[in-house]
Amino acid sequence: RTNVLYKLYCQMRWRISIQCRSMGSNVTLECDGGSIDSKVRWQFNGRNVAHSERVIVQGTNLILRNVDSSHTGTYSCYEDSTGDLKNEVTIQVGNAPMEPNVMCRSSAYPISFYCTWHLPNPTFIPTEFNVSVRHGEKEIEFIRDDKHKNRCNVKFVELFSASKYTVTVVARNSLGSNSTSISFKEETIVKPDPPEIINVNPVPESPQRMVVVWQNPPSWPEPDAIPLKYFLRYKPIILDDWQHVEVTDVTFHTITDAYAGKEHIIQVAAKDNEAGTWSEWSKAVRATPWTQMPVDPETETKETTSTSENEKIERSTNNSPRLISSMMALLLGVIVNILIW
Repeated sequence: RTNVLYKLYCQMRWRISIQCRSMGSNVTLECDGGSIDSKVRWQFNGRNVAHSERVIVQGTNLILRNVDSSHTGTYSCYEDSTGDLKNEVTIQVGNAPMEPNVMCRSSAYPISFYCTWHLPNPTFIPTEFNVSVRHGEKEIEFIRDDKHKNRCNVKFVELFSASKYTVTVVARNSLGSNSTSISFKEETIVKPDPPEIINVNPVPESPQRMVVVWQNPPSWPEPDAIPLKYFLRYKPIILDDWQHVEVTDVTFHTITDAYAGKEHIIQVAAKDNEAGTWSEWSKAVRATPWTQMPVDPETETKETTSTSENEKIERSTNNSPRLISSMMALLLGVIVNILIW
């Protein structure tokens, strides 16, 4: 049925004849209603056809050789003497589809997975994709994605099943068709979305420490029942080599070997504890460990001067009782001498 529809598309559309032709083929267009000896004039997209090695007028026919996408357009034939339109045809030059590339992945394990597909090369003409999904010998339903044209979503029908899923995508247009089938077990396509780093906090008074905190990807449905493990990487911007550490059970980690005073790049990836592959790296976050603030020389001078003055006052204050005691002792000695005399 689909093939018939595409043949109709390439035969008549909006009452204009449409012909779909393969890249590299030769095309002969006939000027209907004119005799062999009639003089005709051909136009391409409203302009007179320019003769070349690949565009030849032979009698009333127009011959296109080794056509490519530049030949796509509307060709019109006019009787030269009267200017009457004799024929009009639209040529669409394209390719039959090659085998589609198909990829399936579960970022929402154990709830569902999705499959995407695309052609390795463009066809340049309308091409339809038919999809089927099987679990073992049973065909199962799927939902075409509203936001992504070449994507479908499938629910897992049975967890920890020994049966494989098989996804078949058939690409078809008026010039031909091609298909691809892939088979897999559920655990082999598990790949979480990247986690999200919430913040990176420097540790006060610790120039080589930073605390990295992240959260599970929102698409991972049951982090408590199906836990993830994490892979953290970080490096100073000035270096090329990364430091790596694997983290389990928690969504934070304290870096203890950061480069003091240097800005770092930090990323994290996630993986199911038992199945599948690592996610892509999270969006990079930049952070710098705690750094002691430099002292302003002018402020330091003022503080030193103030300290010296305070010390002088303190010494003066501390010496006052001693001076009073000495004077009292001297006065007492004078009084005693007077009494003796």
